[in-house]
Amino acid sequence: MQKNFIPLSVPNLKGRELEYVTEAVKTEWVSTAGSYITEFEKAIAKYVHVPAAAACQSGTAGLHLSLKTIDIQPGEEVLVPTLTFIAAVNPVRYVGAEPVFMDCDDTLTMDPDKLRMFCEQECIFDGEILRNKVSKRKVSAIIVVHVFGNLADMERIISVADRYHLKVIEDATEALGSYYKKGLYKGQYAGTIGDIGVYSFNGNKIITTGGGGMVVSRNQEQVERVRFLSTQAKKDVTYFVHDEIGYNYRMTNLQAALGLAQLEQLEGFIEIKKGNYEYYQQKGIALLPFRSDIRSNYWFYSFLSDNRDGLIRYLEHQNIQSRPIWRLIHTLKPYQESQTYRIEKACWYYERVVNIPCSSSLKKEEVEQVAEQISLFLKEQAWK
Repeated sequence: MQKNFIPLSVPNLKGRELEYVTEAVKTEWVSTAGSYITEFEKAIAKYVHVPAAAACQSGTAGLHLSLKTIDIQPGEEVLVPTLTFIAAVNPVRYVGAEPVFMDCDDTLTMDPDKLRMFCEQECIFDGEILRNKVSKRKVSAIIVVHVFGNLADMERIISVADRYHLKVIEDATEALGSYYKKGLYKGQYAGTIGDIGVYSFNGNKIITTGGGGMVVSRNQEQVERVRFLSTQAKKDVTYFVHDEIGYNYRMTNLQAALGLAQLEQLEGFIEIKKGNYEYYQQKGIALLPFRSDIRSNYWFYSFLSDNRDGLIRYLEHQNIQSRPIWRLIHTLKPYQESQTYRIEKACWYYERVVNIPCSSSLKKEEVEQVAEQISLFLKEQAWK
Protein backbone atom coordinates (compact mmCIF):
# COMPACT_ATOMS: atom_id res chain seq x y z
CA MET A 1 0.00 0.00 0.00
CA GLN A 2 1.40 3.39 -1.05
CA LYS A 3 2.17 5.63 1.90
CA ASN A 4 1.00 9.23 1.85
CA PHE A 5 3.65 11.64 0.58
CA ILE A 6 5.38 13.62 3.33
CA PRO A 7 6.85 16.84 1.90
CA LEU A 8 9.94 18.57 3.23
CA SER A 9 8.50 22.00 3.97
CA VAL A 10 5.20 23.41 2.70
CA PRO A 11 3.02 26.42 3.60
CA ASN A 12 0.44 26.27 6.38
CA LEU A 13 -2.51 28.40 5.23
CA LYS A 14 -5.14 27.81 7.90
CA GLY A 15 -5.60 31.33 9.26
CA ARG A 16 -7.26 34.42 7.78
CA GLU A 17 -5.32 34.29 4.50
CA LEU A 18 -8.36 33.84 2.26
CA GLU A 19 -10.27 36.57 4.11
CA TYR A 20 -7.50 39.15 3.73
CA VAL A 21 -6.63 38.27 0.12
CA THR A 22 -10.32 38.36 -0.83
CA GLU A 23 -10.62 41.80 0.73
CA ALA A 24 -7.63 43.01 -1.28
CA VAL A 25 -9.23 41.67 -4.47
CA LYS A 26 -12.61 43.23 -3.66
CA THR A 27 -11.03 46.65 -3.11
CA GLU A 28 -9.06 46.15 -6.37
CA TRP A 29 -5.78 47.04 -4.68
CA VAL A 30 -3.81 44.08 -6.02
CA SER A 31 -0.52 45.59 -7.21
CA THR A 32 2.31 47.45 -5.45
CA ALA A 33 0.07 49.87 -3.58
CA GLY A 34 -2.56 49.22 -0.94
CA SER A 35 -3.17 49.23 2.78
CA TYR A 36 -2.06 45.65 3.39
CA ILE A 37 1.52 46.48 2.38
CA THR A 38 1.72 49.24 4.96
CA GLU A 39 0.02 47.09 7.60
CA PHE A 40 2.37 44.19 6.97
CA GLU A 41 5.43 46.45 7.19
CA LYS A 42 4.21 47.90 10.48
CA ALA A 43 3.38 44.46 11.87
CA ILE A 44 6.83 43.04 11.06
CA ALA A 45 8.56 46.11 12.51
CA LYS A 46 6.52 45.80 15.69
CA TYR A 47 7.18 42.07 15.97
CA VAL A 48 10.98 42.40 15.76
CA HIS A 49 11.07 45.72 17.68
CA VAL A 50 12.47 48.05 15.03
CA PRO A 51 11.12 51.46 13.95
CA ALA A 52 10.43 50.57 10.33
CA ALA A 53 10.40 47.89 7.63
CA ALA A 54 10.19 47.92 3.83
CA ALA A 55 8.41 45.14 1.93
CA CYS A 56 9.91 43.88 -1.33
CA GLN A 57 9.50 41.13 -3.92
CA SER A 58 11.93 38.61 -2.43
CA GLY A 59 14.68 38.10 0.09
CA THR A 60 17.15 38.35 -2.79
CA ALA A 61 15.74 41.74 -3.77
CA GLY A 62 16.03 42.78 -0.14
CA LEU A 63 19.72 41.85 -0.05
CA HIS A 64 20.37 43.73 -3.29
CA LEU A 65 18.63 46.83 -1.95
CA SER A 66 20.52 46.51 1.33
CA LEU A 67 23.90 46.45 -0.42
CA LYS A 68 22.88 49.52 -2.42
CA THR A 69 21.64 51.29 0.71
CA ILE A 70 24.86 50.78 2.68
CA ASP A 71 26.73 52.00 -0.42
CA ILE A 72 28.83 48.99 -1.39
CA GLN A 73 30.78 50.06 -4.47
CA PRO A 74 31.98 48.16 -7.54
CA GLY A 75 35.36 46.55 -6.94
CA GLU A 76 34.97 46.36 -3.16
CA GLU A 77 34.83 43.05 -1.30
CA VAL A 78 32.17 41.50 0.91
CA LEU A 79 32.90 38.62 3.27
CA VAL A 80 30.27 35.90 2.81
CA PRO A 81 29.64 32.29 3.89
CA THR A 82 30.12 29.45 1.42
CA LEU A 83 27.57 27.27 3.22
CA THR A 84 24.34 29.03 2.30
CA PHE A 85 21.84 29.37 -0.53
CA ILE A 86 23.36 31.17 -3.52
CA ALA A 87 20.81 34.00 -3.26
CA ALA A 88 22.75 35.29 -0.24
CA VAL A 89 25.82 35.89 -2.42
CA ASN A 90 24.58 36.76 -5.93
CA PRO A 91 23.55 40.31 -4.91
CA VAL A 92 27.21 41.05 -4.14
CA ARG A 93 27.86 40.61 -7.84
CA TYR A 94 24.73 42.61 -8.72
CA VAL A 95 26.41 45.71 -7.27
CA GLY A 96 29.76 44.94 -8.92
CA ALA A 97 31.50 43.85 -5.71
CA GLU A 98 33.40 40.61 -5.10
CA PRO A 99 32.67 37.94 -2.48
CA VAL A 100 35.35 36.36 -0.31
CA PHE A 101 34.15 33.03 1.09
CA MET A 102 34.32 32.14 4.78
CA ASP A 103 33.96 28.81 6.58
CA CYS A 104 31.18 27.81 9.00
CA ASP A 105 31.31 26.61 12.58
CA ASP A 106 29.16 23.88 14.16
CA THR A 107 26.05 26.07 14.03
CA LEU A 108 26.40 26.04 10.20
CA THR A 109 26.79 29.84 10.36
CA MET A 110 29.89 31.95 9.71
CA ASP A 111 32.88 31.04 11.88
CA PRO A 112 33.71 34.20 13.88
CA ASP A 113 37.22 33.00 14.71
CA LYS A 114 38.18 32.52 11.08
CA LEU A 115 36.50 35.82 10.22
CA ARG A 116 38.73 37.56 12.77
CA MET A 117 41.86 35.71 11.59
CA PHE A 118 41.18 36.63 7.97
CA CYS A 119 40.95 40.30 8.87
CA GLU A 120 44.04 40.14 11.07
CA GLN A 121 46.29 37.98 8.91
CA GLU A 122 45.12 38.37 5.32
CA CYS A 123 44.35 42.08 5.32
CA ILE A 124 45.96 45.41 6.16
CA PHE A 125 44.06 47.95 8.27
CA ASP A 126 45.17 51.58 8.25
CA GLY A 127 42.74 52.70 10.94
CA GLU A 128 40.01 53.50 8.42
CA ILE A 129 40.07 51.00 5.57
CA LEU A 130 40.56 47.23 5.64
CA ARG A 131 42.37 46.08 2.49
CA ASN A 132 42.86 42.53 1.23
CA LYS A 133 46.59 41.77 0.88
CA VAL A 134 46.04 39.48 -2.11
CA SER A 135 43.54 41.45 -4.19
CA LYS A 136 44.44 44.94 -2.84
CA ARG A 137 40.69 45.64 -2.74
CA LYS A 138 38.86 47.40 0.06
CA VAL A 139 36.88 45.01 2.27
CA SER A 140 33.64 46.83 3.04
CA ALA A 141 31.05 44.51 4.54
CA ILE A 142 30.02 41.14 5.92
CA ILE A 143 26.89 39.21 4.98
CA VAL A 144 25.96 36.98 7.91
CA VAL A 145 23.43 34.22 7.22
CA HIS A 146 21.42 32.74 10.08
CA VAL A 147 21.09 29.17 8.81
CA PHE A 148 17.94 27.05 9.32
CA GLY A 149 16.75 29.26 12.20
CA ASN A 150 20.03 29.05 14.09
CA LEU A 151 21.77 32.33 14.90
CA ALA A 152 25.37 33.21 14.18
CA ASP A 153 27.59 34.43 17.01
CA MET A 154 26.73 38.08 16.47
CA GLU A 155 28.63 39.31 19.53
CA ARG A 156 31.95 38.23 18.06
CA ILE A 157 31.04 39.04 14.47
CA ILE A 158 29.93 42.57 15.34
CA SER A 159 33.11 42.99 17.40
CA VAL A 160 35.20 42.20 14.31
CA ALA A 161 33.04 44.46 12.15
CA ASP A 162 33.36 47.37 14.56
CA ARG A 163 37.11 46.97 14.84
CA TYR A 164 37.62 47.06 11.07
CA HIS A 165 34.82 49.48 10.13
CA LEU A 166 32.82 46.86 8.22
CA LYS A 167 29.09 47.10 7.55
CA VAL A 168 26.99 44.06 8.51
CA ILE A 169 24.02 42.76 6.56
CA GLU A 170 22.04 40.05 8.32
CA ASP A 171 20.50 37.52 5.98
CA ALA A 172 17.75 36.42 8.36
CA THR A 173 15.68 34.94 5.54
CA GLU A 174 15.43 31.64 7.44
CA ALA A 175 15.31 33.04 10.96
CA LEU A 176 12.22 35.22 11.41
CA GLY A 177 11.25 34.75 15.06
CA SER A 178 14.65 33.61 16.32
CA TYR A 179 16.18 35.78 19.03
CA TYR A 180 18.89 35.78 21.69
CA LYS A 181 17.95 34.75 25.24
CA LYS A 182 21.30 35.68 26.76
CA GLY A 183 24.31 37.91 26.26
CA LEU A 184 24.84 41.37 24.85
CA TYR A 185 21.92 41.03 22.41
CA LYS A 186 19.45 39.44 24.79
CA GLY A 187 15.91 39.95 23.48
CA GLN A 188 17.04 41.07 20.02
CA TYR A 189 15.70 39.28 16.96
CA ALA A 190 17.66 37.95 14.01
CA GLY A 191 17.92 40.71 11.45
CA THR A 192 17.94 43.59 13.92
CA ILE A 193 21.55 43.52 15.18
CA GLY A 194 23.64 44.43 12.14
CA ASP A 195 23.31 47.57 10.05
CA ILE A 196 20.43 46.12 8.07
CA GLY A 197 18.49 42.84 8.01
CA VAL A 198 16.48 40.88 5.47
CA TYR A 199 13.65 38.32 5.78
CA SER A 200 12.18 36.02 3.13
CA PHE A 201 8.59 34.84 2.71
CA ASN A 202 9.21 32.24 0.01
CA GLY A 203 6.81 29.30 -0.09
CA ASN A 204 8.95 27.08 2.15
CA LYS A 205 9.71 29.70 4.83
CA ILE A 206 8.11 29.70 8.28
CA ILE A 207 5.59 32.27 7.04
CA THR A 208 4.95 32.89 3.37
CA THR A 209 3.59 35.45 0.95
CA GLY A 210 4.18 33.06 -1.95
CA GLY A 211 7.24 35.12 -2.80
CA GLY A 212 8.36 38.21 -0.97
CA GLY A 213 10.81 39.74 1.45
CA MET A 214 11.25 42.47 4.04
CA VAL A 215 14.14 44.75 4.94
CA VAL A 216 14.46 46.06 8.49
CA SER A 217 16.85 48.39 10.29
CA ARG A 218 17.10 50.43 13.45
CA ASN A 219 18.06 53.28 11.13
CA GLN A 220 14.77 54.53 9.69
CA GLU A 221 16.53 56.51 6.97
CA GLN A 222 17.99 53.27 5.62
CA VAL A 223 14.54 51.69 5.45
CA GLU A 224 13.17 54.72 3.63
CA ARG A 225 16.07 54.49 1.19
CA VAL A 226 15.26 50.82 0.54
CA ARG A 227 11.62 51.66 -0.09
CA PHE A 228 12.59 54.50 -2.43
CA LEU A 229 14.89 52.27 -4.49
CA SER A 230 12.29 49.47 -4.58
CA THR A 231 9.75 51.75 -6.25
CA GLN A 232 11.88 52.82 -9.24
CA ALA A 233 13.53 55.68 -7.27
CA LYS A 234 10.60 57.93 -8.08
CA LYS A 235 11.39 61.35 -6.59
CA ASP A 236 8.18 63.00 -7.82
CA VAL A 237 5.25 60.60 -7.99
CA THR A 238 3.08 62.99 -10.00
CA TYR A 239 5.52 64.08 -12.69
CA PHE A 240 7.61 60.86 -12.82
CA VAL A 241 10.94 62.37 -11.84
CA HIS A 242 13.70 59.79 -11.36
CA ASP A 243 17.11 61.13 -10.39
CA GLU A 244 18.82 57.72 -10.15
CA ILE A 245 18.43 54.08 -11.12
CA GLY A 246 15.72 52.30 -9.15
CA TYR A 247 14.16 48.84 -9.18
CA ASN A 248 10.73 47.26 -9.53
CA TYR A 249 11.11 45.42 -6.22
CA ARG A 250 8.00 46.43 -4.25
CA MET A 251 5.79 43.72 -2.73
CA THR A 252 2.20 43.52 -3.99
CA ASN A 253 -0.85 44.16 -1.84
CA LEU A 254 -2.05 40.59 -2.45
CA GLN A 255 1.22 39.19 -1.12
CA ALA A 256 1.10 41.48 1.89
CA ALA A 257 -2.47 40.42 2.69
CA LEU A 258 -1.29 36.80 2.76
CA GLY A 259 1.74 37.74 4.86
CA LEU A 260 -0.27 39.61 7.45
CA ALA A 261 -2.49 36.57 8.03
CA GLN A 262 0.59 34.36 8.25
CA LEU A 263 2.34 36.65 10.75
CA GLU A 264 -0.67 36.37 13.07
CA GLN A 265 0.13 32.63 13.33
CA LEU A 266 3.93 32.80 13.56
CA GLU A 267 4.31 32.09 17.27
CA GLY A 268 1.98 29.11 16.92
CA PHE A 269 4.03 27.81 13.98
CA ILE A 270 7.20 28.07 16.06
CA GLU A 271 5.63 26.09 18.91
CA ILE A 272 4.56 23.35 16.50
CA LYS A 273 7.99 23.17 14.86
CA LYS A 274 9.72 23.08 18.23
CA GLY A 275 7.40 20.28 19.36
CA ASN A 276 8.06 18.21 16.25
CA TYR A 277 11.81 18.82 16.54
CA GLU A 278 11.71 17.47 20.09
CA TYR A 279 9.46 14.57 19.06
CA TYR A 280 12.01 13.46 16.45
CA GLN A 281 14.58 13.39 19.26
CA GLN A 282 12.25 11.34 21.45
CA LYS A 283 11.93 8.87 18.59
CA GLY A 284 15.70 8.42 18.51
CA ILE A 285 16.55 10.76 15.65
CA ALA A 286 19.48 12.91 16.76
CA LEU A 287 19.10 16.23 14.96
CA LEU A 288 21.70 18.96 14.74
CA PRO A 289 21.14 21.20 17.79
CA PHE A 290 20.32 24.89 17.84
CA ARG A 291 22.32 27.27 20.03
CA SER A 292 21.38 27.04 23.70
CA ASP A 293 21.44 30.83 24.14
CA ILE A 294 18.70 31.51 21.58
CA ARG A 295 15.00 30.96 21.03
CA SER A 296 15.10 29.42 17.57
CA ASN A 297 12.20 29.38 15.12
CA TYR A 298 13.15 25.73 14.36
CA TRP A 299 12.70 26.35 10.64
CA PHE A 300 14.67 23.37 9.26
CA TYR A 301 15.77 20.11 10.88
CA SER A 302 19.21 18.71 10.02
CA PHE A 303 20.18 15.05 10.36
CA LEU A 304 23.80 13.97 9.87
CA SER A 305 24.46 10.84 7.83
CA ASP A 306 27.68 9.30 6.54
CA ASN A 307 25.59 8.05 3.62
CA ARG A 308 23.79 11.24 2.73
CA ASP A 309 22.78 10.32 -0.81
CA GLY A 310 21.76 6.81 0.15
CA LEU A 311 19.46 8.11 2.87
CA ILE A 312 17.86 10.66 0.53
CA ARG A 313 17.19 7.95 -2.09
CA TYR A 314 15.83 5.56 0.54
CA LEU A 315 13.42 8.14 1.94
CA GLU A 316 12.30 9.05 -1.58
CA HIS A 317 11.34 5.40 -2.12
CA GLN A 318 9.30 5.63 1.09
CA ASN A 319 7.44 8.69 -0.27
CA ILE A 320 9.29 11.03 2.11
CA GLN A 321 10.91 14.17 0.75
CA SER A 322 14.35 15.20 2.05
CA ARG A 323 17.28 17.11 0.63
CA PRO A 324 21.02 17.68 1.02
CA ILE A 325 22.33 21.00 2.18
CA TRP A 326 23.31 23.48 -0.52
CA ARG A 327 26.32 22.92 -2.74
CA LEU A 328 29.14 25.08 -1.37
CA ILE A 329 29.01 28.32 -3.32
CA HIS A 330 32.75 28.67 -3.87
CA THR A 331 32.64 25.38 -5.82
CA LEU A 332 29.96 26.62 -8.24
CA LYS A 333 30.96 27.81 -11.70
CA PRO A 334 30.32 31.58 -11.21
CA TYR A 335 32.51 31.66 -8.09
CA GLN A 336 35.29 29.13 -8.68
CA GLU A 337 37.83 31.93 -9.16
CA SER A 338 36.76 33.77 -6.00
CA GLN A 339 39.00 33.91 -2.96
CA THR A 340 38.30 31.53 -0.08
CA TYR A 341 39.70 31.35 3.43
CA ARG A 342 40.29 28.02 5.21
CA ILE A 343 37.07 26.28 4.16
CA GLU A 344 37.05 23.07 6.19
CA LYS A 345 33.96 22.45 8.33
CA ALA A 346 31.64 23.55 5.55
CA CYS A 347 32.98 20.67 3.43
CA TRP A 348 32.39 18.20 6.26
CA TYR A 349 28.80 19.31 6.82
CA TYR A 350 28.06 19.51 3.10
CA GLU A 351 28.82 15.80 2.78
CA ARG A 352 26.57 14.79 5.69
CA VAL A 353 23.57 17.09 6.25
CA VAL A 354 20.14 15.77 5.26
CA ASN A 355 17.14 18.02 5.85
CA ILE A 356 14.02 16.05 6.80
CA PRO A 357 10.31 17.00 6.89
CA CYS A 358 9.66 19.98 9.14
CA SER A 359 6.46 21.72 7.96
CA SER A 360 4.38 23.45 10.63
CA SER A 361 1.49 21.25 9.41
CA LEU A 362 3.51 18.06 10.06
CA LYS A 363 1.50 15.58 12.16
CA LYS A 364 2.91 13.47 14.99
CA GLU A 365 2.16 10.26 13.07
CA GLU A 366 4.16 11.63 10.14
CA VAL A 367 7.10 12.37 12.44
CA GLU A 368 6.84 8.77 13.64
CA GLN A 369 6.82 7.51 10.06
CA VAL A 370 9.90 9.53 9.08
CA ALA A 371 11.73 8.53 12.27
CA GLU A 372 10.90 4.86 11.72
CA GLN A 373 12.22 4.91 8.15
CA ILE A 374 15.46 6.68 9.13
CA SER A 375 15.97 4.10 11.89
CA LEU A 376 15.37 1.25 9.44
CA PHE A 377 17.86 2.74 7.02
CA LEU A 378 20.48 3.06 9.75
CA LYS A 379 19.93 -0.59 10.77
CA GLU A 380 20.34 -1.71 7.17
CA GLN A 381 23.56 0.27 6.91
CA ALA A 382 24.88 -1.28 10.11
CA TRP A 383 24.41 -4.78 8.68
CA LYS A 384 26.35 -4.01 5.50
